[in-house]
Amino acid sequence: MRRFSSRSSSFLPEEYTNLKPFLPSLPPPPIGPDGTPVSPDVLAALFPSGMIQHEITMEARVPIPEEVRDAYKVYRPSPLVRAVELERKLDTPAHIYYKYEGTNPAGSHKSNTALPQAFFAAKDGLTGITTETGAGQWGSALSQACNRFGLDLEVFMVRASFLQKPLRQTFINMHGGTVHASPSDRTESGRSFLEQDPNHPGSLGIAISEAVEVVLKEKKSCYSLGSVSDAVCLHQSIIGQESIKQMEEMGEYPTHIIACVGGGSNFAGIAFPFMEKVLTGGDKIDFTAVEPTVCPTLTEGKLKYDFGDASGLTPKYMMYSLGAGFVPPPIHAGGLRYHGMAPLVSHLVKLGLVNPISFKQNKILAAGKEFTRVEGILPAPESAHAIAAVMDSALEAKQKGEKRVILFNLSGHGFLDLAAYEND
Repeated sequence: MRRFSSRSSSFLPEEYTNLKPFLPSLPPPPIGPDGTPVSPDVLAALFPSGMIQHEITMEARVPIPEEVRDAYKVYRPSPLVRAVELERKLDTPAHIYYKYEGTNPAGSHKSNTALPQAFFAAKDGLTGITTETGAGQWGSALSQACNRFGLDLEVFMVRASFLQKPLRQTFINMHGGTVHASPSDRTESGRSFLEQDPNHPGSLGIAISEAVEVVLKEKKSCYSLGSVSDAVCLHQSIIGQESIKQMEEMGEYPTHIIACVGGGSNFAGIAFPFMEKVLTGGDKIDFTAVEPTVCPTLTEGKLKYDFGDASGLTPKYMMYSLGAGFVPPPIHAGGLRYHGMAPLVSHLVKLGLVNPISFKQNKILAAGKEFTRVEGILPAPESAHAIAAVMDSALEAKQKGEKRVILFNLSGHGFLDLAAYEND
């Protein structure tokens, strides 16, 4: 029984794959204050030119810049592993595979988009990047990317996670980044929320407002975001592309694909390249997106135009949303505490191509602990959402006597999230 795929350099893609040309319809475009579609000129106030091109492109295949591909070679292709011990523990006929994105220096899938975003900023002659981060994975990845391409970095980290995960700040600082707990007194947006509550736990929407405000007012840096946008989903497609080749090498093909969702990029990364095959070749795959019960964007949110931030500084996006002002409880899966969802993921849910579900924190932490004990990898609390769904699916296969091939994205390790498991 083969447990590990190879990590041949030939598996590293030379192009990103873009799902948009293969969709039966496209989500409505982002709109500005006047209700008209946002033009590239408007986006230029926030983003470098390369990111704007990646955001709006309808090309099916987009070349990966050689400088970015060289950076990917440090940690990619990432491992594809058959979870044999978990299969035995569950006594299931299902075959379970995971794509492990925790082997890169920052420890999560976020580096896949941090590197091209930093590269494009440096290419445009910018000196720095300003961003938000939830649990700190995005800030960590971007700090390394900025260090590689010679850029300054300012990070607004959601206060709840800032307090829960202090070592994320240490990691970002090590790579030259500056971190503020958000809401902060650095911005008008932050100060307005602190006036409401001096101990405000923060949210990704608030942190985005602070980062965008700094970029628009000071005009010294560009803005980078770690999820949601079409460009970020495009960059993450390398996960699924590698998975297709590695699954072929293992002699199997998934019947079920599962990933956690916060803003949607890690789900897009594993799912979109396979979704292209479903849409063009008639492949049959069950896609499941897993979110926290306390931040049920897809399962309880409304599909509508809404701001990407809490202060209304961004364009409005057609997405499932709980409302831009929604502030979820300070759960340990800080990377999933976002009020909205990637428009492309939202559109797939609307079309009935993706099934969203939600779990409570105690269930996902129990699943994460069990996975650690049997497979030897400590998952981030975000990734544990996918693991909980995988275990349920594998047990359902056992009950029904079905042979399922389950592939899930283990989006990052949890070594800086140990307090979550300790306090559970």
